Amino acid sequence: MLRRSVLSLARRQLSAMALQTPMEDAMRTKITEALKPSTLEIHNDSHLHSHHKAMAGSTSQETHFRVVITSEAFKSKMQPARHRMVYALLKEEMAREGGIHALQLRTRTLEEEQKQAERDSTRKGEGVDAKVDVA
Repeated sequence: MLRRSVLSLARRQLSAMALQTPMEDAMRTKITEALKPSTLEIHNDSHLHSHHKAMAGSTSQETHFRVVITSEAFKSKMQPARHRMVYALLKEEMAREGGIHALQLRTRTLEEEQKQAERDSTRKGEGVDAKVDVA
């Protein structure tokens, strides 16, 4: 009985969360289904822009997003083509009243993501090695 109650509560919480972020949920679903990303990060930055003049009168809490997508679907495509792929997926969400007003994209392949991770780890190592203790 307790197990059923816990599962029921978990389902209600997940359902409530989905109702709070319908735009983000739609974005996640469309991007996941179409691009099968190995990495997908969706950051809702709307609260940082709510004071902008263009947002006056908007009741939407989901207008500005920063999205990071790693997908092999981007292989051999330049950034503009990758971005057009994402814009095409989210066309309805961008056209809708109170929909996506701003979309910042970072699109890359798995190979590009791995190269970036290597560069980042090398930079961290350089920072430590370059440190000189003058006592």
